[in-house]
Amino acid sequence: MDQSVCYTWMDSPVGKLRLAADDAGLRELRFARGLDPDGVDPSWREDPAPLAEAIRQLRAYFAAELRTFNLPLAPLGTPFQLRVWQQLRKIPWGETISYGELATRIGNPKASRAVGLANGANPIAIIVPCHRVVGSNGKLTGYGGGLEIKQFLLALERSDALLTGERTSRSATAEY
Repeated sequence: MDQSVCYTWMDSPVGKLRLAADDAGLRELRFARGLDPDGVDPSWREDPAPLAEAIRQLRAYFAAELRTFNLPLAPLGTPFQLRVWQQLRKIPWGETISYGELATRIGNPKASRAVGLANGANPIAIIVPCHRVVGSNGKLTGYGGGLEIKQFLLALERSDALLTGERTSRSATAEY
């Protein structure tokens, strides 16, 4: 990330989150758990103002009032990772798929392990919904925020989808 990166911290139902963005868009949304609060890149500046819309949308998501994030995203990754992360955004709200299915959707059905690694490297948790990927047996597998947070996010989406009877896909505003 370059010197024009700003960041802020946000309290949420799944704990403290760190958001970072630059002029291109949101670069990261990470769970504070496991992050050193003093370990922020010294070139970054703390400024919540440019991240206000991301915070507003995240609060609406946690209140089950928002299913589609509309934010410019600019994750940094390899071309393969970017393809995986773009495909993650197409998994509908309240639904899950397996790593094998995700590999098939990116056109490489034998790449389940590589897809799993790319999924684990996702720098924009929740908004790029890596929590919607589960094992081939339907069981929850690793998650950067911990399995209890993954379970919470899936329960939030499923309970809302069941209550409203809606299944809405996330739409991507930024191609990457």
